[in-house]
Amino acid sequence: MEEQQRKPVKNPNQEERKPSLVSPIVAAISSLIIPGLGQVLARYVRRGILLLAGMGTLVGLFVWRVNVATTIGVPISSFIGKTMRAFRLNPLLIVVAIVIVGFYLWIAYDAYRVSSTTGAQPVGVFIILLIALFLLGWQIGEINLYELVTQSGDALPALSSVLWPWERAVTYPEEILVGTAVIMSPCEQTPNVQQVPQGDIAYLLTDPTCGDVAESPEKPGTTFVVHGYNFKPGVVVEIWWKDPLGNEFHQRSGSKYVTVTPDANGEFEITITMPYRLIPVTPGQSHAWLLEGKQLLSVGKPEASPELFQVIEKMVETIFIGMMATIFGIIFAIPVSFLAARNLMSASSVTMAIYYVVRTILNIIRSIEPLIWAIIAVIVVGLGPFAGILALTLHSIAALGKLYSESIESIESGPIEAIQATGANWLQRVMYAVIPQIVPPFTSFTIYRWDINIRMSTVIGFVGGGGIGFLLAQWIRLLDYKSAGMAVWFIAITVAILDYVSAEIRARII
Repeated sequence: MEEQQRKPVKNPNQEERKPSLVSPIVAAISSLIIPGLGQVLARYVRRGILLLAGMGTLVGLFVWRVNVATTIGVPISSFIGKTMRAFRLNPLLIVVAIVIVGFYLWIAYDAYRVSSTTGAQPVGVFIILLIALFLLGWQIGEINLYELVTQSGDALPALSSVLWPWERAVTYPEEILVGTAVIMSPCEQTPNVQQVPQGDIAYLLTDPTCGDVAESPEKPGTTFVVHGYNFKPGVVVEIWWKDPLGNEFHQRSGSKYVTVTPDANGEFEITITMPYRLIPVTPGQSHAWLLEGKQLLSVGKPEASPELFQVIEKMVETIFIGMMATIFGIIFAIPVSFLAARNLMSASSVTMAIYYVVRTILNIIRSIEPLIWAIIAVIVVGLGPFAGILALTLHSIAALGKLYSESIESIESGPIEAIQATGANWLQRVMYAVIPQIVPPFTSFTIYRWDINIRMSTVIGFVGGGGIGFLLAQWIRLLDYKSAGMAVWFIAITVAILDYVSAEIRARII
């Protein structure tokens, strides 16, 4: 048995592997002591290191989630006590713990297998690892399908506004008749006299002409008797206030807005109380409030709304942000790509050093998302499209530089050697042997990057990089889903059109 075990393991899909250093039992016990050690002793070093890293990751994540779950309540010093509380608060952690223990035991069984078998390596241990990571991801992500199903109806109003926002695209000009009266609060020693305008201008008179705002339900504001004159008979008048800070709000009585209908002479009388409003008070100083009676006289023909014009303007800005970033990216990425191509820079140690430096810089720039570059650009040049262009240009240079250089590295070496045999220098080899081969892939990558930049330019506006994303972020924060829906529709339509255009260009050129 021992001799059979010491025979080299042969696998048709792998190189010949040396026999295990220990028996299967010793390998299993070793993996119980240190997960993965038995695999290492069985000469499956990479497998053992991977299993050890997997076990360490699972245990670390489990300990972290136990500590997170027990941060609320009376502090517990012992880890066992924390674990018991975490199990009570989150039963899913019990399943995670069982899977981790199963993974630990399976590592030992896996060590026994790999040190004794000459067949294929078992993959069950890695399936258990993936299951454990999935369960931890479920718990870390706080996934709750019940809430998703039961509360999805709360999103229907907003979703319906986004799916059909075109009511906001049209506005109807309104002719509004407004009559006003000035009310001082608090009252001054000298009584306030309200002016009566000349002619047929609508106006309000109140009695008294000054008062105090409401402080609480037990201490309501001053009661006014409001008289309206020169309004249109039979048309409803809405009562509004404008506070000293310039904020307008509709007068309410209980849960209803206050309205009144003028008589045949265009006059009305109504009793109201001064509402509650938090206004900075200066001792000994009175503030002017404006009482308004608003009457809708007529509604004009439909017109394009200001929001629609804003969406169109910012969508055009978004397209040009992507276009300018792509153009600048091409200009700088083409020369950089030749310096980042190994087959062109392997002539000497100096050129290879340049190659590694350029490659490293491109990798660093490309690893940072355009959103982060946009935040940095906003700090440098301020809010606006220029910041978005800078961010996308930097990322485009790195991305196109990498794609271009890999295209250069994959070209046929025959034309280069033929040109080099004629005594041509480096620049001549590039001009006559490299460029003719790279035009089609360069064009394809450029169009692909243009698509990416157009899509990204709709997002970087969220951090101040200009374009339609800037408007979209504002409308979402203000819960104006109809305006946000128009922006989403324009983004989708624009991207679809540009996809079609880029596909046609690619089909004709490449």
